[in-house]
Amino acid sequence: MIAGLYAVTRETDDTALLMRQVEQAIRGGASVVQYRDKSGDVARQHEQASELVRLCHRHDVLFIVNDHLRLADLVGADGLHIGRDDGSLREARIVLGHDRLIGVSCYQSLELALSAQAAGADYVAFGSFFPSGTKPLAERADIALLYHAAHVIHRPIVAIGGITLQNADQLIMAGADAVAVVSALFDSDDIQDTAHQFAELFFDETED
Repeated sequence: MIAGLYAVTRETDDTALLMRQVEQAIRGGASVVQYRDKSGDVARQHEQASELVRLCHRHDVLFIVNDHLRLADLVGADGLHIGRDDGSLREARIVLGHDRLIGVSCYQSLELALSAQAAGADYVAFGSFFPSGTKPLAERADIALLYHAAHVIHRPIVAIGGITLQNADQLIMAGADAVAVVSALFDSDDIQDTAHQFAELFFDETED
């Protein structure tokens, strides 16, 4: 189940640092970790993903690989996240089977999300909702999109893009089941505490 704090890793060649940061995020309450590395360094990607999948499984946290189908399959990831240029959902399903998750970036398009749902996606992601340091040129999504999606998408909905502790509650109230966070989590002075505060937003919403 994709829900809560969905932590997306920063790209780094410091594997030890990466592991420490992700473990802090998990201890704080991250329920999903996505490994994102666009460097093209195959050896590094395999090393880091292999270590991360062991860490995540030790804590019963889902481990998702961004973009790289072969890497996700090789390291035994729980799933794959794909965008418009990352290959087809059909190909990913053939390789990964039905026991592993496939998430699809749908950007600002409800139509893309409906198509992904019909094609068998396990979750969909919308964004960027706020200015993002990770993808500064990304087009912005309107929060109203989440309200509409919540009525017709019967899969978990992930919101991404410039999400902070100050704006995440808007997205959760609008219908996001999970918030994908990079900078506000991994650039914080206390990753574990920040992760805990993000996770608490979902408990607060449930209580309401």
